[in-house]
Amino acid sequence: MALKPEPTAPFHSVQYALRVLETISRHGGGVTDVQIARDTGLPVAHLSPLLLMLRREGYVEQVSDGAYVVGDSLVLLGSGTTRREALELRLQEELTELRDSLGAAVYISRYIDGEVKITQWADGPRTPKVNEWVDFRSAAHASAVGKCLLTQLDLNGRRDHLARHRIARLTSRTITNEKVLFSKLDSQPPTVPVLDLQEYAVGTVCAAVPLTAGAAVGCLAISLPIEDAHRLRSAADTLNRRAAPVVLSLAL
Repeated sequence: MALKPEPTAPFHSVQYALRVLETISRHGGGVTDVQIARDTGLPVAHLSPLLLMLRREGYVEQVSDGAYVVGDSLVLLGSGTTRREALELRLQEELTELRDSLGAAVYISRYIDGEVKITQWADGPRTPKVNEWVDFRSAAHASAVGKCLLTQLDLNGRRDHLARHRIARLTSRTITNEKVLFSKLDSQPPTVPVLDLQEYAVGTVCAAVPLTAGAAVGCLAISLPIEDAHRLRSAADTLNRRAAPVVLSLAL
């Protein structure tokens, strides 16, 4: 619904803010100020200070590519839940949307108290999650999730993890030499998704991108059956470029 600006009337400012929030809420993956202006009919001269105020109050957030997403204050407004519950619900909605747009199961993982932990995921009949045939905590050397988390640890942290979870051959593609594994982790560009090409499980390929905030270590990952392996790199690049900044604001 486009609005005709009447900046002298206080109640109109509230109306403008509501239209802006409605527009941002409709675009779960983020929306630019240009698109907001187009959808609401507000000129940039009125929109810019309004967005600044909404950001300051926590109702919207601006992610790395400049797009605007819903902020914590709006999530909590009228939710009747705790902040943690509201954020978990919103994160699950984001993961579900990612699952549907990428056509892949999606996971959030964190390194907590020295262990790999999948904290949330979104799967479905057409996008089945990985069959955890070996505990993910013991398979960091082979899985995309585990390797992505290990890349974010220092040398002592990696050695400590592998001292507690010995490297084992899970498939014919699993790296079982610690020196080779560490070399690959060190050479992994931080902006390139970490891949698992049937290293954890035969018939499944995965990719993970880091979600790092302060001392917290986490990652966002996807998995595909081997018949869809040709889609893995493009889906992972999309995940890295568009999705990770949005999920980062919720996950860590």
